[in-house]
Amino acid sequence: MREPVSLPADTIPDVLLRRAEDRFHSSNDWLESWHSFSFAGHYSPDWMGYGPLRVINDDTIAAGRGFGMHPHRDMEIITVMIQGQLNHRDSMGNSGVINAGDVQRMSAGTGIVHSEINEGHEACRLLQIWIEPSEEGLSPAYEQRTLSIEANTWTPLLAPNAPSVMAIERAVSLWRAQPRAGQTLAWPAQSIERGWIQVIEGEIELPRPSATSIRLRKGDGLGFKGSSTNLKILQSHCDNSDVLLFALQ
Repeated sequence: MREPVSLPADTIPDVLLRRAEDRFHSSNDWLESWHSFSFAGHYSPDWMGYGPLRVINDDTIAAGRGFGMHPHRDMEIITVMIQGQLNHRDSMGNSGVINAGDVQRMSAGTGIVHSEINEGHEACRLLQIWIEPSEEGLSPAYEQRTLSIEANTWTPLLAPNAPSVMAIERAVSLWRAQPRAGQTLAWPAQSIERGWIQVIEGEIELPRPSATSIRLRKGDGLGFKGSSTNLKILQSHCDNSDVLLFALQ
């Protein structure tokens, strides 16, 4: 994969829509992956990320298969388990099972080697997210939590310097919500200057004052600048909607 390249803040578009069917796609006998941004053999200078958000991969891994030991460095790597389970092992001595509903965070820092294997009896689905850290050469770190996602509210997954949620080495916050049909959610933060929405399941709508609303479905993603788009709420159109919201600095 080519080296990550962050766009200068003044070149990031006010609204960047990434439809599910337009994502890069990889598939073999054990892995199906949809890449929102450039990854591995898929490269486009127009899709190198959105601010510090570098990778969103929607992966489905067959039972008994997975990623063997491989290295990373200088990247914040977040795994959001959606279905099934994944067995984790790394060079820091961490090992365990990541189950549906769990969130895992690795700060690769100066270097970490890890494996992620589906040792269950059915396929698993996850989102793997990469965020560029605030600086290089940090000490590697690992964290995993099981979170209860309540309907019609935002559940914080990670934030910098917030002891009640998972840490991250960047001024980035991440929330997850599962609103029911007809429910409306305001942003969890008073102001999100730059954000990204990723729809895991279902269908939502983003109303915009004095502009056409934006409807997003499973796999769709949207980057936005809060000050210029006035995006502040979402409305769910089905009972299984499942959404991630990033606040990016």
